[in-house]
Amino acid sequence: MRICVTGGAGFIGSHYVRTLLAGGYPGFEQARVTVLDRLTYAGDRANLPPADPRLTFVRGDVCDRNLLLDLLPGHDAVVHFAAESHVDRSLADASEFVRTNVLGTQTLLDACAAARVDRVVHISTDEVYGSIEHGSWDEERPLLPNSPYAASKAAADLLARAAWRSHGLDLSVTRCSNNYGPYQHVEKLIPLFVTRLLQGLPVGLYGDGSNVREWLHVDDHCRAVQSVLTRGRPGEVYNIGRGNERTNRALAERLVELCGADPALVRTVPDRKAHDLRYALDDGKIRDELGYAPRVPFERGLADTVAWYRDHPHRWRPAAPATGAVRVPAMSTGTPGLPEPVPGR
Repeated sequence: MRICVTGGAGFIGSHYVRTLLAGGYPGFEQARVTVLDRLTYAGDRANLPPADPRLTFVRGDVCDRNLLLDLLPGHDAVVHFAAESHVDRSLADASEFVRTNVLGTQTLLDACAAARVDRVVHISTDEVYGSIEHGSWDEERPLLPNSPYAASKAAADLLARAAWRSHGLDLSVTRCSNNYGPYQHVEKLIPLFVTRLLQGLPVGLYGDGSNVREWLHVDDHCRAVQSVLTRGRPGEVYNIGRGNERTNRALAERLVELCGADPALVRTVPDRKAHDLRYALDDGKIRDELGYAPRVPFERGLADTVAWYRDHPHRWRPAAPATGAVRVPAMSTGTPGLPEPVPGR
């Protein structure tokens, strides 16, 4: 079995690869893995084992058609994590999101069809559904994205469906809620807050902090992806949720407690553009069809995540802003109270 994992040096992709190589997915203990990653600011070769005979690392771009046509033949499956995924960055400049998420996905799908790859899983997000005031989304809900990032992922989802219908690709799509866990880049909410609070630096809470998100541990997400890879039906979408809703304010308060920080470090800042109020997934389909259920309790997972960042400052300090003054994001909406995005290692 040979599996190509795009974006496999990023947060979620690298967790999937590490687990697979460690024998964490039954039946795949001998699988060989090719990681294709462009190593942008959010990807890090150090997220992967330094040497494993079953791992091949290729630094490359999913938009590079010739590379893909040369790389993919002989692979049995492709798991497509590669994506630009930070909403704030997409609001400042959507072009890279369209390039990677839309054009890159189309290029990859065409190459998979040409290489006759047996199985493809396309990783997406709950943000393609937009915002929901009450209830939860099932997989039949229309796509109503509100940010350039979400719109680019929605477009990629539709291209994935078209590849299934047009080329007969054995392909499934997954849409997950907000992920958290170790190795996540410091631009995302939980690691951003944790790394700043651990340094005694202020954090900016958008609006009144009433925006609601579900939080899914990265290990649960990757187990769900593996379930879809092995047992998911072609042409189907599978929501991957957790059902543990938190407002951003409640999450920030809990992070303050776990970090032993001063509550006054949480400062309200002007809301970002088109900030979705609430996400909520109905994940009954993946539970009923594939027997999947999340295992990591949120409180334990969150505490373990905070502990990982506390114990591994060398992994995040190079990507964190310098200690001291709070700076305005150079790539965002001019919102005070948030650190300037700094390229990672």
